[in-house]
Amino acid sequence: MAVDTPFAGWPVRVCPVRRAIVVTGDDDCNRTGAASIIRSTSRDDKGWNDRGRNTGDDRGSSNVTHEVGDWLRRRSSAAADWPVDRLLDAKRDTRVSVVLPALNEAATVGDIVKVIRTELVERVPLVDELVVVDSGSTDDTSRVAADAGARVVHRDDILPALPAVRGKGEVLWRSLLVTDGDIVAFVDADLKDFSADFVTGILGPLLTDPSVQLVKAMYDRPLEIGDTIVPAGGGRVTELVARPLLNLHWPELAGFVQPLGGEYAARRTLLEQLPFPCGYGIETAMLVDTLRLVGLDAMAQVDVGVRRHNHQDEAGLGRMAAEILRAVERRLRRAGAHPAEPNTVLTQFERDETGFRVRTHDIAARERPPMATVPEYRARTRLVER
Repeated sequence: MAVDTPFAGWPVRVCPVRRAIVVTGDDDCNRTGAASIIRSTSRDDKGWNDRGRNTGDDRGSSNVTHEVGDWLRRRSSAAADWPVDRLLDAKRDTRVSVVLPALNEAATVGDIVKVIRTELVERVPLVDELVVVDSGSTDDTSRVAADAGARVVHRDDILPALPAVRGKGEVLWRSLLVTDGDIVAFVDADLKDFSADFVTGILGPLLTDPSVQLVKAMYDRPLEIGDTIVPAGGGRVTELVARPLLNLHWPELAGFVQPLGGEYAARRTLLEQLPFPCGYGIETAMLVDTLRLVGLDAMAQVDVGVRRHNHQDEAGLGRMAAEILRAVERRLRRAGAHPAEPNTVLTQFERDETGFRVRTHDIAARERPPMATVPEYRARTRLVER
């Protein structure tokens, strides 16, 4: 059953079908083969500011700026939209490299490599190069990855004249020196229940649309604590640090469901122009710098379902947050200064049975002036003194 709800200032209809965060035309939600979960039921678009930002619902409204709403319609898709045979037809002579940065991931890296090797190298020739870059593991990560079929390169052996520093961004940056793909896909090495959709999904828009430069995966991130699973409870730094910062200073990027996700692909011609923070600031910086270089329309996201992985403790999350803040601060400084008036709308996402739903919140966080400056208070004080 379809449910009407506003989206980007449009009344829209949410339909029980497979694709995530896409708005299309006025056709019937029950049409066979319908591919989107959000469909416009009216073209009477008066603008999201005119409709108000705060609905009174603690969950927030589903209004986003027209730029973000339009981007969500055109640049969000699902892994199912990118079947392998379609990608092979589009690939032609494009070379594809897949890179797994790894540090003590012997428990998971082998299964990931096997899936990619079996399904996307041997069964179909979609991936030309599968590389694991080991950044100093003390377990059997390198051996397990090599046995599973990856080419293993050690971080310190890449550009040895430049002493390596710790951090994920350092590994990704150095990986560009030991790969030759026209498109480079990055996949974290700690994923559980890995499927080839993580790779085919992020490759799809790049192989089929030459205007796309960067594609991020989006997914649910359950938080697993012992035997307890909190659905969509992962991504704590995303919700507490990265998303608020991006919404404040780069609201064009508010449509990314998983801005810190480690699964993304980009054209080498873009990657070689980007600075790489050496640590956890890499994902945030890459979004901001890509926006600056090529614009929002050159970016896309693909729903790959659920992402299960190892989680860090609070101290680790704190370090991650600090590095993200540093990357943001550096980019604001390069831009000249903090914006005089930052954006005051926070865009978040919820998953329901139909896909991701947009929720926006007013975060203006207004302040009152010192009471001593309020005339009524000053008058009252004078009365008391008398």
